[in-house]
Amino acid sequence: MDQRQILERITAMVDDERRLRDALADGRGDDGGAEERARLAALERELDQCWDLLRQRRAKTEWGQDPEEARVRPSSQVEGYQS
Repeated sequence: MDQRQILERITAMVDDERRLRDALADGRGDDGGAEERARLAALERELDQCWDLLRQRRAKTEWGQDPEEARVRPSSQVEGYQS
């Protein structure tokens, strides 16, 4: 996955995240919003991973390394990183 594809994926996920947050705020969720909250939590973890992958690729490029060597790290590793 190249940088453009990662950014496109991030954009799509951010759009989904907004829709889910809006649905929860408006009370449009099924089952008290449990399904939407679970989907939102999964999206947040995946977004953390995508941003981390993008940062890895950019750092490798900046330091003359092959950005294709960057790998998706487990969400437990990337959650809570500060920008």
